Amino acid sequence: MKIVSGEFGQYQGEKVYSYKLENNQGMSITCITLGCIITEINTANQNGEFENVVLGFDDVDSYIEKSPYFGAVIGRVAGRIDKGEFDLNGETYTLPQNENTNHLHGGPEGFDRQLWQASTFEKEDEVGIEFSYRSKAGEAGYPGNLNVRVTYILNNQNEIVVHYFATTDKDTLVNLTNHTYFNLSGNVKQDILSHELTLKSQKVLELNESFIPTGKFLDVANTPFDFRDGKKINDAVSSNDPQIKLVGQGVDHPFLLDENHNEEICLSDEESGRKLIIETDEQSVVVYTSNMLDDSFTIRDVQSSKYLGICLETQGLPDSIHHPEFSPCILKAGDEYKTTTIYKFTTK
Repeated sequence: MKIVSGEFGQYQGEKVYSYKLENNQGMSITCITLGCIITEINTANQNGEFENVVLGFDDVDSYIEKSPYFGAVIGRVAGRIDKGEFDLNGETYTLPQNENTNHLHGGPEGFDRQLWQASTFEKEDEVGIEFSYRSKAGEAGYPGNLNVRVTYILNNQNEIVVHYFATTDKDTLVNLTNHTYFNLSGNVKQDILSHELTLKSQKVLELNESFIPTGKFLDVANTPFDFRDGKKINDAVSSNDPQIKLVGQGVDHPFLLDENHNEEICLSDEESGRKLIIETDEQSVVVYTSNMLDDSFTIRDVQSSKYLGICLETQGLPDSIHHPEFSPCILKAGDEYKTTTIYKFTTK
């Protein structure tokens, strides 16, 4: 087990540092202090060849100018907040609108654009890094000073364990996730349309024309959103279902998870033999098939395009502050927000 650190670049006059965590099997994860961004995850295919399985860049400017949240921690609130406002304890809070009238992923200066403090630790069977950030009261319009910690741990079972913690001095909203785009083909040799996704989920949230949840849970049976027995991504995104067409001929929807910490999310690629198992204590996962990616930039040496990666964003339900029937994403003063997601990489 080892950790290698270095300088990644500069942002707003301050240094951005990178940290590469490597286990005894040769698997590694590299992340940076800008946005807790995961820039690379190198894992073996069925032939033992190590390749990168996430989308990312090698310089700060690309993340700032081009990145659709590649690999970043999203906060204070993942997903969209309708009309960029909410009421809490009798007060109305106005947030910046950065997607039409929506407040998206914490706004234009969300956690993905912040520099985090980092400290590393090494144990016999795992290595890790803890990022910390203090989001001051009023940042992006949110109430309360929020102290956030995010920990990435790599162990010898080829698992990346992600812990999220937060405390506040005033009731506020918190719903954190990681926005990594996975592509198990290795070094982005092809798109993710032939990847197979399996979800333990019977319900998906319906979206309106602004991509905001209507509040209606749809039964996935006999729809392109039924991944319970495994389905290739292409079989879903090629559908004429109105919800598929709504988000640009793809998936960008929250799925309610039936189980937790029991292989509830599985992604596999037959050609490389790679398999990713995700377990979480969150109630939902937002599946995004990168249907909004365009060809206006390159990802390292690969031309960006639709369906080049898939995001599996474990989180609370989006826009829950406007839906009393959802579990709220309200963190009360004095309480602790705490959640864990585990990513296990293996081969078939």
